Amino acid sequence: MNKLSVDFGEFLMAAMQAMAALFILAVGLVILWIIVTYVIDVTQTQQTIRRNYPVIGRFRYFFEHVGEFFRQYFFAMDREELPFNRAQRSWVYRAAKNVDSTVAFGSTDNINGPGRVLFVNCAFPTLGQDAVATQPVTVGTDCKQPYTTSSLINISGMSFGAISEPAVLALSAGAKGAGCWLNTGEGGLSPYHLEGGADIVFQIGTAKNGVRDIEGNLNDEKLIEIAAHAQVKMFEIKMSQGAKPGKGGILPGEKVSAEIAAIRGVEIGKDAYSPNRHPDINSFDDLIDMINRVRKVTGKPTGFKMVVGAPQQVDTLLSAILARGVEFAPDFITIDGAEGGTGAAPMPLIDSVGMSLRESLPLTVDKLKQYGLRDRVKVIASGKLVTPGAVGWALCVGADFITSARGFMFALGCIQALQCNKNTCPTGITTHNAKFQKGLHPESKATRVTSYVNNMLKEVGIIAHSCGVKSPRALGRSHARIVMGNGQTKGMDELYPELEKIEE
Repeated sequence: MNKLSVDFGEFLMAAMQAMAALFILAVGLVILWIIVTYVIDVTQTQQTIRRNYPVIGRFRYFFEHVGEFFRQYFFAMDREELPFNRAQRSWVYRAAKNVDSTVAFGSTDNINGPGRVLFVNCAFPTLGQDAVATQPVTVGTDCKQPYTTSSLINISGMSFGAISEPAVLALSAGAKGAGCWLNTGEGGLSPYHLEGGADIVFQIGTAKNGVRDIEGNLNDEKLIEIAAHAQVKMFEIKMSQGAKPGKGGILPGEKVSAEIAAIRGVEIGKDAYSPNRHPDINSFDDLIDMINRVRKVTGKPTGFKMVVGAPQQVDTLLSAILARGVEFAPDFITIDGAEGGTGAAPMPLIDSVGMSLRESLPLTVDKLKQYGLRDRVKVIASGKLVTPGAVGWALCVGADFITSARGFMFALGCIQALQCNKNTCPTGITTHNAKFQKGLHPESKATRVTSYVNNMLKEVGIIAHSCGVKSPRALGRSHARIVMGNGQTKGMDELYPELEKIEE
């Protein structure tokens, strides 16, 4: 027994000596690192903070980096964070998870803030049993293959390449479950878009990916191939995007795999550029020509997406259409506001270019009425419309359909980590890193996409019923008031009086 006690004591003493040695070694390494780092910092000339505050100054950059992740959880108030605050994200998360989305005590929003939209509740709201389902709308009534859909909330353009394979699979299956359409974005039509069985809107970007020859010219044979897919219901020519009007994208050569090259019609391993505009569209007349070319070749509804820069642009467009004849008009126009998002764009464009959807959507709807084209041209609204209140506002203004990209990213699990442009998205949505992608399970996320749409429709319906109408599509400008600078409200129908009609 004494022998065992002696052996254990010797073992314990040896272990303590080893730990002490390791501790001394660790301390020595830390001291050595501090000395080396100190010398490096005081001799380098690139960063003033490190030169003036060697070693300690490095922590500034560490805290600056982790601050992006901690800010939304510990420091930001519910309604103050941008681009989307915690209250907005939380509503989307709850809707996507199909859990209770009610809140308690009172609103955390400032209902008296200028520009705030307040819906006009009716003294006698619509009873639940009197509510009706969203009515179908037909786009391209004069096309060989018009598109009729009851879908109100749809998925905006997000390219395969910009978002990951599992993200596209989840969106496709989720859209099918919700009965809404999925826009391909400018990266072409991938098998992952088709796999879920959803209706597809094929977007023709400035590089014409998927419908181009190797020189980048629009190719009619490729258009026919795409249109042959029954799931492809419409074609959208992308003129500009809310977050970066006048700027094209680039997919680095290391991301241009054989699969992506085949889908886009570009060369493997080479940078895939999107010009900052369509080289063959130099005027609205050229745009009308392309719309009619695509529509004639495919037989399907064709429209375009744009960011409005000034009211006269809309006048010039609609005047050009009237000069050619109503039959030359686009089947739809997607209006993207300057508040729209992207994976990567220069800050001056994100912050300072283009009209907001708040201004450009009512402008476009009113101008279409003024020129007698409103019944012919459907209007799709896009730009930060991720909650029922935002969607309800767009419907009151006059939008026929709503599209969203970032709302559906939140439904997939996006945490607004702001890593979209770095291939390090922690939720696997905007990265091609398999380590991050493995966390995104397409089947379960598809269910969230479907639930997000269904709960959005449910709560927009609640707004509509409170206003005394039977369905969201029945909302009009008399059902919303806008808070003015003096704190008083003014009816939306008063703010936007009907314009004098222009005859052909």
